[in-house]
This record gives sequence, C-alpha cells and structure tokens, in this order.
Amino acid sequence: MKLTHIGGPTAVLSIGGLTLLTDPAFDEPRDYPLGGGRALTKLTGPALRPDQLGPIDAVLLSHDEHPDNLDDSGRELLSSVPVVLSTPGAADRIPGVRGLENWEPVELDRPDGGTLVVTGLPARHGPEGCEPLTGFVTGFLLSGSGLPTVYVSGDNASVDLVEELTTRLAAGSIPGVTARTVDIAVLFAGAARTPLFDGAPLTLTSEAAVEAARLLAPAVIVPVHTEGWAHFSEGPDVLAKAFADAGLPLQLPPAGEALSL
Repeated sequence: MKLTHIGGPTAVLSIGGLTLLTDPAFDEPRDYPLGGGRALTKLTGPALRPDQLGPIDAVLLSHDEHPDNLDDSGRELLSSVPVVLSTPGAADRIPGVRGLENWEPVELDRPDGGTLVVTGLPARHGPEGCEPLTGFVTGFLLSGSGLPTVYVSGDNASVDLVEELTTRLAAGSIPGVTARTVDIAVLFAGAARTPLFDGAPLTLTSEAAVEAARLLAPAVIVPVHTEGWAHFSEGPDVLAKAFADAGLPLQLPPAGEALSL
C-alpha cells in the first residue's frame, strides 16, 4: 500500500489498484463557526489540491459533522466519487453516501478482478456518552486476498474499541475477513480537545496511540490527524517522542509525498 498525507485526517490510500481518500478536507486556513462563540480554526492548507490527486474510487469518511473531517471543498468532491462510505447518519444527511453499521462489510471491485472488503468498525469521538455532542463516527478495516489488512481508525478516542477489533480478528469472527492481524494501522491521533468535555480528548492521545500500537502489533503504525488545526493538542513531535520512549517504531508520513508501506 501507498499512503499520501494531504493534511489533518486527509490521506490518499493506494491499495489493490484502487485509490481511496480519508476524510476530505481541502480548504485553505480559516475559522469555522460552531455556535455559542466557538469555532474550529484551520492553521495550514492542504499539501495537494483535489485536482492533483487523479480519480478517487472511494471516500472513507469517519463522519460528516465536523469541518476538520469534511469541509466545504471536501463536500464538493463527494459528488465526483462513485463510492462514499460513512456512518448511517451521514447517509441520511448526504445524498449518495452509503452508511455502514458496525462490522458491516461492503465489497469494492478491484481492477485485477478481486475485491477489497471495507468493514465498518466501532469508534467513539470522545469520552463515554459523548455521542449527543460529537455525533457518531466510524472506523474502517480494509482486507482482501493478496493485500495487507489495514485499520483506519477514524476519529476514535477509545483504546478499548481497538482491543475489541484485535480480539475479533484473532478469533476470526469478523464477517468476510479472513485475516487474523492488522498489517498497517492509520491512527487518527493529535488528542483533539474541546471545552465541551473539560478538555477530554476526542481522538487518541499520544499515550493512547502507544497503547493501541501495542494491541495492534506487529502492524506498521502511520499517524494522521496530528497537525493543521488549532484543536489538535499533541502534534507529530509529541507523538514521535511517545513512541520513541516506548521503544516502538512509527512511520510519520511526509506531506504530499507517497509513503510506501
């Protein structure tokens, strides 16, 4: 697989002859009012524009309700993509989106005649009980014959849900998935925070990402969602130090350049 990091949670995944895009956010730096005097602030623009990516076969959208995961430019892009996978709620709000329930698989046709199975995974965007404020989110598992098995966490803050994934994989109890371990894990980290939960993280902290990496071993860990927005409280340097202190490898993706995994 190749991964090209665009910025924030946005990355291009090239796998099995298909091109997938995570959480499209391509706007230039700006503020996004949230109401109540609050706003999300984007600090840096995308490393690549949508017109530099080529055709996208599918979008993996962890959720549609926050502009750091789906901004104005990203919404415009969705109509040109044949398959957009996200939460059932996103499917209700955005025409053409297919919502995945937890552990529900969908098959994407590969150019070589095989299939790429995309499975919806449970994720939680903050502390327990956060859903009325942050909404529901999903993660994704990519698998297929002759392909690496890839975990895309989405905006998940729960290590327990990562453990549930690894337990189900080891038991062979995920429908349509024969792999027993994860080969590559794309972890949304950055410890996003908001005053709504007294600063409790909405995505993995660096410490939690280390815990997740231990559960996912021997997966190659590639972090995204660590920079580019003011509410990301732990940048790539903090994450890299946490992994170094734990004696664990980490593949920090360069902006705008394909990383072969």
